[in-house]
Amino acid sequence: MKKFNEEDINRLIEMAWEDRTSLDAIKRNYGIDESELKIIMKNHLSMNAYKLWRKRMKNSHLRHESLRPKGITRAYCSTQYKLKN
Repeated sequence: MKKFNEEDINRLIEMAWEDRTSLDAIKRNYGIDESELKIIMKNHLSMNAYKLWRKRMKNSHLRHESLRPKGITRAYCSTQYKLKN
């Protein structure tokens, strides 16, 4: 398994919790598959948080890009990263 620094671990966890971030996007960005992500999450979350994440992940139809409805093409909300003036 790849070694990640704390910043990368925090970003991986953040991406994994986001409903619109697909597992495919995580693999493209970090080179890890779902089984490796599960290990990272299990090692860095409390057991209750890990179980809650797994439950959410099982129930989400957005986790794999091939299962997404045609209208969802981004991994984030269109207003999420607006620049502040």
